[in-house]
Amino acid sequence: MYSQKLLRRTVLQAALGGGAFFLLPRIARAADSIAGDAEPEAFSFEGLTERARALAEAAYRPPEIEEAEILEEVDYDRHNEIRFRQDRALWGDEPASSQVRFFFPGRYFKQPVHIHALKDGMATEIPFSLDLFDIPADNPARRLARTDGFAGFSVMDAETGLDWMAFLGASYWRTSGYSGQFGLSARGLAIDTAIPDGPEEFPLFTHFWLEPETDSGMTTYALLDSPRATGAYRIVSRRGAGIEQDVTAHIFMREGVERLGIAPLTSMYWFGKNSPHIAPDWRPEVHDSDGLEILTHTGERIWRPLNNPPHTMANAFSAPSVKGFGLMQRERNFEEYQDDGVFYEKRASAWVAPKGDWGDGAVTLVELSTDDEIHDNIVAFWQPAVPPGPGEEYRLDYRLSWLEDSPLAGSTGQFVAVRIGAGGVPGQPRPQETVKIVCDFAPVSLESGDKPHLDITASRGVVSNDAVYPVVGRPTWRAMFDLGFGGPEELMPRDDSPIDLRVFVARSEDAVTETLLLQLFPAQLRALLASRP
Repeated sequence: MYSQKLLRRTVLQAALGGGAFFLLPRIARAADSIAGDAEPEAFSFEGLTERARALAEAAYRPPEIEEAEILEEVDYDRHNEIRFRQDRALWGDEPASSQVRFFFPGRYFKQPVHIHALKDGMATEIPFSLDLFDIPADNPARRLARTDGFAGFSVMDAETGLDWMAFLGASYWRTSGYSGQFGLSARGLAIDTAIPDGPEEFPLFTHFWLEPETDSGMTTYALLDSPRATGAYRIVSRRGAGIEQDVTAHIFMREGVERLGIAPLTSMYWFGKNSPHIAPDWRPEVHDSDGLEILTHTGERIWRPLNNPPHTMANAFSAPSVKGFGLMQRERNFEEYQDDGVFYEKRASAWVAPKGDWGDGAVTLVELSTDDEIHDNIVAFWQPAVPPGPGEEYRLDYRLSWLEDSPLAGSTGQFVAVRIGAGGVPGQPRPQETVKIVCDFAPVSLESGDKPHLDITASRGVVSNDAVYPVVGRPTWRAMFDLGFGGPEELMPRDDSPIDLRVFVARSEDAVTETLLLQLFPAQLRALLASRP
């Protein structure tokens, strides 16, 4: 595991990094379709792949942005004045179960995105037009005359008129998951996220081809382009208990990359049960996701609660031939959030399941320090063991599931809460610089008469007072232990280097829970202890 310190992202950068989905308009059902006058052209995924390959062999050409000075005037407030016309939805007059509306460009989305409708193997581009939108008379957007692309698009259910998927900003997309509530984001590719020399590169989906499904989904094809990579993507989306997407990505490297992120997920974690002292907010918890889950090729399940660290952290978890990983939202109780505006308890978990063997690599988790919920500060992706060089190619297939819980739930004991407080024994003098770590878990194979024990490995510090027992009157068990993090400088440096813990519950020699990984920072632990009376 390793860390890097980076400059903090601004509010604007965080908004763009999360796809700026706060700009999603909420308008009623659109009824009639729109049709472009462009001549249809034959389309195939094989042809798109060859186009991406040829693009990678040529020098990168940034997208031409027409009328950038006018788009700069379409700021957050002016952008929110613009509404897509309800009667101009794509496929609005056809029996497709999904219809498409388009996002207007502006200050935060200047790059033009070209969108095509697919039918019977023929693609017709949807031309950008001011006539597709209701624009106030004094809005600077009315002066656009040469802009030829949209900012992105959203997909809505034809019956309810509610959005269930949206592509907006760089290569980001989101879905409404199992509950109808948007939360974390996926994206096509991450390049050099949180490397010391930076900056991060955000590849763009520059062209889309959309094909409706008659039942409950849509197939989205996308061309990705950036200074160091290109790609052809096919995303087959189906709706059911949640939303499942079968993703095929053909990636071509223009140049070498230090850290290539495959199947990246982006989320927000401000504070939770393990870190209430981080924020002065009145709510008990605020996060879109509360942990990273990994299924290794050996079948080991790993659970890593998310942090809001004092500085940017990047941790790599070795995962050759990884079977799955995801950013999960395990806490589903409204009482733990008390937010009746954004409903964090309804945010979907996102699970990536590779199809085939992705080879040697690691699941990388990047955590940025944040002081508000408007920042997307969490990124997770799979990273090949060997950084790619110029001319290298990847063909990767995976299933991306937006569900209430991990597909692995119930296969072994699952940690459901981690809390941290003052260490020691009640009624006795409390030891200095010692915290108590309390881990509740839902067992699968334990009986009331069992006597399981904790298996704990700490990178440094002193572990004591460990115990495992069933919680009275509850279906859960509790594992707890003390961690002393003080001591001589040579044992516990004062530079706030993290303490890494690996914990699982065992019966005899057999693990009965997933493996819990914790990363703690002495400065934050001292602040926690100082906040207690």
